Amino acid sequence: MVSNLLYRTLIADDMQAVDRVIRESLHSDVALIRQMAEYIIGAGGKRMRPALTLLSGLACGYRGEHLYKLAAMIEFIHTSTLLHDDVVDESDMRRGRETANALFGNAASVLVGDFLYTRAFQMMVGSGNMRVLEVMAEATNIIAEGEVLQLLNIGETDVSEEQYLQVIRYKTAKLFEAAAQVGAIMAGADEDNIAALAAYGMHLGTAFQIIDDVLDYSGDAATIGKSLGDDLAEGKPTLPLIYTMRHGSAESAALVRDAIANANRDRFPEVLSAVQCCGALDYATAEAERAADAAIAAIAGLPESDIKAALVDLAYQAVRRQA
Repeated sequence: MVSNLLYRTLIADDMQAVDRVIRESLHSDVALIRQMAEYIIGAGGKRMRPALTLLSGLACGYRGEHLYKLAAMIEFIHTSTLLHDDVVDESDMRRGRETANALFGNAASVLVGDFLYTRAFQMMVGSGNMRVLEVMAEATNIIAEGEVLQLLNIGETDVSEEQYLQVIRYKTAKLFEAAAQVGAIMAGADEDNIAALAAYGMHLGTAFQIIDDVLDYSGDAATIGKSLGDDLAEGKPTLPLIYTMRHGSAESAALVRDAIANANRDRFPEVLSAVQCCGALDYATAEAERAADAAIAAIAGLPESDIKAALVDLAYQAVRRQA
């Protein structure tokens, strides 16, 4: 297994090239766009999605400027969705600092999100690869559907585990899938390897999001960069809550149903205790591990290399992370 340090070392120079493309592509004559874009991109983050594009391309034997531009494009799509998410969720903290909407206002956040989104499409067209454009057009459309599905689930207490996973596949995992897919496409990989890396991305994104939902009930606020209980305060029926409603005591189930229906953060300590007592966090973590194992199995046929080992390690890291 490649350590996280070696994984970062393998693509360190490539990620610097991606950061350069990001900075260059943020240019706008509108000062507010430059200011907000710098604030958001400058916040850093894990950059897992652009890293995935790089690793997929490298695993298929390609390195070059087009790959860096696609990785930057993926980061722009992701960032635009974060801007819109924070407005919809009325969030005021992300990555340990104020959200753009808290600092600049909702209107500016939505409009700059649109700028990043459309700039991403300009970069797709610039790749000169129609297949990339087709993949990203489908992915962004499905992501939008996922956003609406999640909105419809807010405050709902009868959401099934399958419905929850559908939201993840649409809203989160689809961009991971597309990120891996476009890297392989740009590398000119064969259809089997493109499909393998797409499946890897989908399963990786699923594992990543489930752990995100677990951390909302088990993480450290300073480490994860947001307040614990945010999902509950937004009325989101995530897997730990769904499991508690199905398998916890009648009292615990009633407590969670009331807290979700009323988006009640005040009941977070009680809900946290109920979630921990019935084994919901262990169950959700095990489901994330299953998804990570599926990601690793999907790329079993790729030629052995340090990059493939890094992809395997990335799947493990997605489950073991604390932020």
